[in-house]
Amino acid sequence: MPITYPNLHLTRLGGAIPAWLGEIEPGDLPPICQNVADGGGRLLALWGSDARELGDGFALHVALVNEAGLICLSMALDAVQPVYPDISRIFPAAGRMQRAAYDLLGIYAHEGHDHRKWVRHGAWRGFPLRKDFDAAQNRADEPDAYPFVQVEGQGVHEIPVGPIHAGTIEPGHFRFSVVGEKVLRLEERLGYTHKGIEKRFEGLTLQQGAKLAGRVSGDSTVAYAWAYAMAAESIAAVTPPDQALWLRALFLERERIANHLGDLGDLGNDVALSFGFAQFWILKEQVLRNNAALFGHRYLMDKIIPGGVAADLTEPGRQTLHEECAMLEREVRLLRGIYEEHAGMQDRFIAAGRVEPKLAAQLGLCGLAGRASAQAWDARVQFACAPYDRLDVRMATYRNGDVAARVIVRFDELFESLRLQSEILDHLTHDGELATTLEKLPGNGFGVGMVEGWRGEVLVAIHTDAQGNLTRVHPHDPSWQNWPAVEHAIMGNIVPDFPLINKSFNLSYSGQDL
Repeated sequence: MPITYPNLHLTRLGGAIPAWLGEIEPGDLPPICQNVADGGGRLLALWGSDARELGDGFALHVALVNEAGLICLSMALDAVQPVYPDISRIFPAAGRMQRAAYDLLGIYAHEGHDHRKWVRHGAWRGFPLRKDFDAAQNRADEPDAYPFVQVEGQGVHEIPVGPIHAGTIEPGHFRFSVVGEKVLRLEERLGYTHKGIEKRFEGLTLQQGAKLAGRVSGDSTVAYAWAYAMAAESIAAVTPPDQALWLRALFLERERIANHLGDLGDLGNDVALSFGFAQFWILKEQVLRNNAALFGHRYLMDKIIPGGVAADLTEPGRQTLHEECAMLEREVRLLRGIYEEHAGMQDRFIAAGRVEPKLAAQLGLCGLAGRASAQAWDARVQFACAPYDRLDVRMATYRNGDVAARVIVRFDELFESLRLQSEILDHLTHDGELATTLEKLPGNGFGVGMVEGWRGEVLVAIHTDAQGNLTRVHPHDPSWQNWPAVEHAIMGNIVPDFPLINKSFNLSYSGQDL
């Protein structure tokens, strides 16, 4: 069992990853979370659901992860006063998740220290994830006033940045409290890209839900689509064909390669090395063009479906990707040498935006940013689903936790993905099945999928009603865990370094805002 706690009974969930489900009382939540935290585990996701149509009340769902696997806890909440214990003192990342759960569903973390609205920007009255919510009847008239934390002291002043920015990027508000150019505190306000994704899942077919899942955060479409498919396949007890699993891994590594190439270029641009920006984006563009030519979409949208995949690779295509791997290996090694020998670039990278390993562990920092701060978590290694159980993934980690460390991890992961892609190509066949038919899910089911996307763990949880329809789907982006770390990373740095530090994380607004 992944955890021992009095009267806690866990049921092993089917599917590609080790996962367990347990029903608990709300009062048991804090001690169980503390138990997991003391053992080195982390909070992965927190969400709620409305079961009043079935004669029940609300429910809170918490996904924890430790070395054994994924622990999903569900607890029934009262229909009139749906409250539960605050766990943000154990897992700081829970704070924003709890605030979002209230904004969307009206379930309340009592004794929590921060109850400001998070995702709601005056767009509605009431709670949209409740089944009886009527959007037409609950439009808000005025935006909510948001009380930012005030920092006082001699010479302290505020610099508000956003939500509209100079570049073509997603909206987010950053409130800097500074003395001169030195940052004392940064407070983020996100939620501007909220678009009702979780509400939109209600009533969709399984196939329609797959298309929506792949659009939660466009640069992670493969990770989300695979996590959604994995959750559906766990409910239906379906295993995709071997060829489909190898193609899924190929798509995931190509998504990682493309994003790391783009970020390495952007990081060069942020320190005025436009040469690096141009060269890396030329390489990224080649990867995207090959995606379009070989699989039909630059970002591989809709290529992973419940039960398998919707695209195959021909023998000429396999040769094209082998040649691409060799070209990228050669060019990126040359560019890495230029980056490492560029004194001005290294002066900006080293010691900027540092997140020490101890703080990273406290905040639950994950993905490449976590691995750059000595957090050795990678689902492809610890919870290797097929076909990663037949691949020897070499996890890239570093300890310094600064911009330079996150750049090093990006380079290491890029080379590892190129190696993995070559190995995957050698396992693909010409006549393998691409999908197992999966049109409908069993009733009253729960399934969860977790995939190591290029930012970190992407989780999708699916709940079905008695007829097997999607009644609740919760997609979770690793940016939930990592955005708070950006607030800490900028402290003590100067304001002009914020774009560089922020880009070294390159978190998703869309994936978090839902």
